[in-house]
Amino acid sequence: MTGLKPALEAKALEEGFAKMRVCRPDAIPQAAGRLAAFVDSGRHGQMGWMAERMHWRGNPAQLWPEARSVIMLAESYTPEADPLEALERRDCATISVYAQNRDYHDLVKKRLKRVGRWLLDQAPGEAIKVFVDTAPVMEKPLGQASGLGWQGKHTNLLARDLGNWFFLGSIFTTVELEPDAPERDHCGNCTACLDICPTGAFPAPFQLDARRCISYLTIEHHGPVDPELRPLMGNRIYGCDDCLAVCPWNKFAVAATEMRYAGRAELQSPKLADLAGLDDSAFRAMFSGSPIKRIGRGRFVRNVLYAIGNSGDAGLRAAAQALTEDEDPTVADAARWAVERLR
Repeated sequence: MTGLKPALEAKALEEGFAKMRVCRPDAIPQAAGRLAAFVDSGRHGQMGWMAERMHWRGNPAQLWPEARSVIMLAESYTPEADPLEALERRDCATISVYAQNRDYHDLVKKRLKRVGRWLLDQAPGEAIKVFVDTAPVMEKPLGQASGLGWQGKHTNLLARDLGNWFFLGSIFTTVELEPDAPERDHCGNCTACLDICPTGAFPAPFQLDARRCISYLTIEHHGPVDPELRPLMGNRIYGCDDCLAVCPWNKFAVAATEMRYAGRAELQSPKLADLAGLDDSAFRAMFSGSPIKRIGRGRFVRNVLYAIGNSGDAGLRAAAQALTEDEDPTVADAARWAVERLR
């Protein structure tokens, strides 16, 4: 249909997306092998879901064989302040920028559905499926194949006109749309993202070992964290923005248009002592509508206690001591570790 793709892009931008590109479902033939190698090496850690549906994840064409086009969309959540500054406030917690307000899954999916419904109105009889990080879809390789950006040395997607502060969403459709040219690597000799990683989670450029990544450790990893890694986590209690924050391409980052991504004041640098005192009901109330809620009180307070142990602030010892007999054995273990670190 002549003019459909430009009109679709205009609609996507009107809805608040920062950029749109298109590729074919079979545009990432190398993805299956790379995913298999990642899982075979054990670098996925406890994320068993990566191995469970590799046949779909590695080949988007199998996820929905009727699809003819994949529409990739970027939604900016660029922070107003440098997230690295929060790392200096050792008696406070650092929460990843994307998690300081509403859950992006809900916001992006609603926006995708509005764009998708518009597309169906223009192309009666066609079909769509929308995905935001919860289905077996490899958004980052598809993003590069569509020309949205490229996977940097930190393995995240970045773009010359967006930096790397953006979420990804995809619309699979039976509509035939002209694909865009894939993007190539523009990282050059820069290693800023690799050099800043506190735990050395990058075995090589463009490779990640999730088992050492603070985002993985604070969000996906259940049970105690390796004692060797705990001191390296600093005061990061949910996610880590270090490798994103130092990317030079962020000088071209665009401001977020969705105000519900702006950090809630109480989550921008919350006091560790206050967070350690949360019981289950208080935790659920504080993080209602937040992506943090899904990790549960136990994993969250475990992370807070590691941050307390790393604070060097003897005044926080009492907060840790109060949890040394917590009913959650992982929390109790983290509390005893923190007390010893502050002794």
